[in-house]
Amino acid sequence: MKVLILNGSPRKDGNTAVAVNELVKVFNDEGIETEVCQVGNKSIRGCVACGGCFEKGRCVINDVVNELAPKFEEADGLIAATPVYYGSANATLIACLDRLFYSTHFDKTMKVGASVAVARRGGCSATFDELNKYFTISNMPVASSQYWNSVHGLQKGEAEQDAEGLQTMRTLARNMSFLIKSIALGKEKFGLPETEPRQSTHFIR
Repeated sequence: MKVLILNGSPRKDGNTAVAVNELVKVFNDEGIETEVCQVGNKSIRGCVACGGCFEKGRCVINDVVNELAPKFEEADGLIAATPVYYGSANATLIACLDRLFYSTHFDKTMKVGASVAVARRGGCSATFDELNKYFTISNMPVASSQYWNSVHGLQKGEAEQDAEGLQTMRTLARNMSFLIKSIALGKEKFGLPETEPRQSTHFIR
């Protein structure tokens, strides 16, 4: 079992990494493999809505998003972690997630998702909600914790002093591990939920 973790910070060893490292420690203890991909320092442009991925089976913009796609397909869970900029996730991570979710057409049902926001002070809950939308539109259950998944700190390493935030990360990783293991058992016994043909409508028809 494996969790793919996207670090949306441009700083490899910043406070977002402190939060991610706390997750990784618990996943290791739970026997869950992890792969951390630093995406916040990559050059990733946003989706141009060309629809080319429906013909090619991959995004026409050939960058790290296409490298992440098979890792996402293989994984049992996905965590998106980001610093907070103006009450929102890092724009690079958003560009990555927009294209990653839109250009990958494999079934994401019952892959477990979680988001993590790191800030000096405010904006974590708005960012947390923003990132969870990728999971809840994709039939992916969202792992929860004892508090919204946030850690606080400004200067490099300050997040290590946020005892509650780090405990929230550990609880999240334990809960996510339990969900992944439980879903694996459920799939083995019951299979995936029944699906219906997609009804795609808009507000004028």
